[in-house]
Amino acid sequence: MSEKARIGVDIGGTFTDVVLERGAARHSIKVLTTPAEPERAVLDGVGAVIAAAGLAPSDVGLVIHGTTLITNALIERKGARTALVTTEGFRDVLEMGTESRFEQYDLAIEKPVPLIPRRLRFAVPERLGAKGDVLLALDEAALARAGTALAEAGVESVAVCFLHAYANPAHEQRAREALAKALPRASFSISSEVAPEIREYERFSTTAANAYVQPIAERYLRDLERKLAAAGFACPLFLMLSGGGITDLETAVRFPIRLIESGPAGGVALAAHIARQCGLARVLSFDMGGTTAKIAVVDDAVPQTARAFEFGRVFRFKKGSGLPLKVPSVELVEIGAGGGSIASIDHLGRLAVGPESAGSDPGPACYGRGGTAAAVTDADLALGRIRPDAFAGGRIRLDEARAEAALAGGVGKALAIDAKAAAAGIAEVVDEAMANAAREHVIECGKSLPGRTLIAFGGAAPLHAARIAEKLEIDRILIPAGAGVGSAIGFLRAPVAYEVTRSVYVRLSRFDAAALNRAFAAMAEEAHAIVARAAGGRPRTERRIAYMRYLGQGHEIAVPVPLAALAPASAAIIRDAYDDAYRAQYGRLMDGVDVECVACAVVVASEAAAAAPPFAARDAGAPAPAARRMLIDPLSGRASEVPLYRREALASGAAIAGPALIEEDDTTTVVAAGFRAALDSNGYIVLERERTP
Repeated sequence: MSEKARIGVDIGGTFTDVVLERGAARHSIKVLTTPAEPERAVLDGVGAVIAAAGLAPSDVGLVIHGTTLITNALIERKGARTALVTTEGFRDVLEMGTESRFEQYDLAIEKPVPLIPRRLRFAVPERLGAKGDVLLALDEAALARAGTALAEAGVESVAVCFLHAYANPAHEQRAREALAKALPRASFSISSEVAPEIREYERFSTTAANAYVQPIAERYLRDLERKLAAAGFACPLFLMLSGGGITDLETAVRFPIRLIESGPAGGVALAAHIARQCGLARVLSFDMGGTTAKIAVVDDAVPQTARAFEFGRVFRFKKGSGLPLKVPSVELVEIGAGGGSIASIDHLGRLAVGPESAGSDPGPACYGRGGTAAAVTDADLALGRIRPDAFAGGRIRLDEARAEAALAGGVGKALAIDAKAAAAGIAEVVDEAMANAAREHVIECGKSLPGRTLIAFGGAAPLHAARIAEKLEIDRILIPAGAGVGSAIGFLRAPVAYEVTRSVYVRLSRFDAAALNRAFAAMAEEAHAIVARAAGGRPRTERRIAYMRYLGQGHEIAVPVPLAALAPASAAIIRDAYDDAYRAQYGRLMDGVDVECVACAVVVASEAAAAAPPFAARDAGAPAPAARRMLIDPLSGRASEVPLYRREALASGAAIAGPALIEEDDTTTVVAAGFRAALDSNGYIVLERERTP
């Protein structure tokens, strides 16, 4: 076979998932994440999976990687020593934000702490107008003094953010050039490249975050590239972006902030692929791993996307309490509910689960690596959902005694209940937390739940999907093949893609077609160049978007723009598209009010790689269980002996009535009472809820 293999690698908080595909063959493995040296788990997993496939490193044509490195550095505030150089008078933009209050009546409100402290924020005289005209020339002497101060402060990375630099990057480019002489080893991020849009707080915040993580991201990615090459891999290394596409290493090194949601984006890419493959118009993507659960809406095989992402909310996950990042991202909700999420009793004596996680070190108590607090995986083990000798393909032997001791000694002792009851309570609390997050997210997206198919993947999702579907009144669940490593598979389904956004101001009543044509042409050239580096000669598509609003409004909606060169008559076409989009979102229009465009975007994407062919269907027959196991229903507390089937032994069309378990190397599917499971022609498990008349 001459076809090269492709590898997807997803580093999660607990496990690092590695998937290899070559033709119709797929091999996967889960290894514990090594937080101190994340590349070690990557190299171990890649080595193990190519050995399992009987291949050599030279047989691999591409490695696609998603990483939590950026997220962890921001959460833990372990980025580089970073400074801000800005326009005189704007030193405290990061501190003041938009001056809005996310909790109106809380007098003791605590806002997120800026990534760059005030002592490392420097201002220099210069000023550009909103149209990019120079009102005050850049003060070269002040810039030189700032460079000296930065060098003395031992700064590793610099964010350069001047007022209105989105309209004219000349001052920022000159500042980078001058400061690089004083700091030859430092990294530089300039706002006119990272986030060239209006609203200085969001632009400054995004550029500061990019600068904060750039040195560690570059060290990690360059080091991983070298170690893969030393191991014999001569193939390119691509990175998954938060927006759902993949890009080359050089782009990831320049703009690492675009990797912040790379892992979850891979999972949503998988859900979109499955929706397209199976003709599912309305989908809820549910990804539950070892540390978090991620939920996203996918309609007509297209995920919901956003222009911005709010990171690190400090007040009960409340909108506005985090740091804004102007990066294209898949729109999802992420909560601290995973297999490693720790159960505790809060100050009101209530059972709570997460967001604190046991991670991979020490991990849940049942891992036997020193963890003593009960986690969701301990509860699933005690409820009979997991066989202790089959977890992670048998590579990790779970300790039932340690799990029950943790359950009884922590939550159980506090609530005066036994280990089994504690496990049932933990399962119910975490399921309700995930169901509630799904309800809120779907409402915020302006969507509804009835009629959706729940696509569940990640190591823990198939264990909890049936109960969550019951809570959400969803009747159909789909568990894809390789569900336990779903995000890594999603990397292999994603297109090479890149989005470029620029602030461009045009009123429809004074439509300037030439200005828009120039802006779109420049953005398209940049996006095509980046995609071409990674996609080679593969066909590419281009989408153009205008972000528009009624005159005087504070926020915009996305409006599609024709690819052809715009002319004066195009104003009417764009206005009609705006009316359609506004009516769909708000249900009405505002007559007699002018419409303005404040920003434009171009999205260029290659054709997604072809999926591996579906598994060959076999004649359906009555499936024979591989074993029987005691399973506890968390609602009634009753235990019953149920059949356990191996997924690879099931034939297409074979039906299994719940309660039952379907086990595979990377996860286990719980077929709850009231559900029937069958394997479809793609090898996917489909659970249908049986409604009683």
